[in-house]
Amino acid sequence: MSTAYLVQGFTLKGSKLIADVVRPCKTEALAIATAERLGPIRAGVVAFSQEVDIETDAYDTPIVLLEIGRIPPGLFE
Repeated sequence: MSTAYLVQGFTLKGSKLIADVVRPCKTEALAIATAERLGPIRAGVVAFSQEVDIETDAYDTPIVLLEIGRIPPGLFE
């Protein structure tokens, strides 16, 4: 298993949150810094980590590292 660090931004179109392309990061610190940088220019941003087993294509439950602004309800459910 390895840990993936990802940042997901959202833009607001009318009343809908539209997901940006997920941005992979090499470290937890870089994911948090990327989310902080995107925060002022997005409706919402979430940085998270997730354990991934590439051989079996298994993904553990994401762990939120930082959440800024509006995030769709139930994003990780």
